[in-house]
Amino acid sequence: MKYVLLILAVLGMVVSALALREHYREYGDSPCSINEHWDCGVVNHSKYALVGGAVPALKTVPGLGALPVATAGIIGYLVMAALAWFRAYRVLLVFTLAGLAFSLYLATIEKNVLGVWCIYCVISLGIIGAMCIVNLGAVIAGAMRAARAA
Repeated sequence: MKYVLLILAVLGMVVSALALREHYREYGDSPCSINEHWDCGVVNHSKYALVGGAVPALKTVPGLGALPVATAGIIGYLVMAALAWFRAYRVLLVFTLAGLAFSLYLATIEKNVLGVWCIYCVISLGIIGAMCIVNLGAVIAGAMRAARAA
């Protein structure tokens, strides 16, 4: 489980880095501008691409409100990779569930507010969902091993 979670976390960091690159792109069309419903540029240049824009309550927190959501994703996946490395699966479950909840919240904004999807965001949602499932399996397997040993 450890290595599967590590691979997923690294993939999450890569996808988040691609979204961050799109966030700072100032020229030309977005390379993932597929049509009027799929355009990373629209999503990553909206006010919701910042933590303070996505979560207005955090807008006034120094340093956090102006943090790109993609940067938060990179940091989150890095923390999850470290927790997976040390097999801290129960703590990791808290992070993966929080990441899944935030990703679903952002997907709701994409669907209902922006009306445009970001392929990187959707891929990240799939990665964090897979991490939740794998991690939940690791926690359950650990609890079953502990029960048998007792």
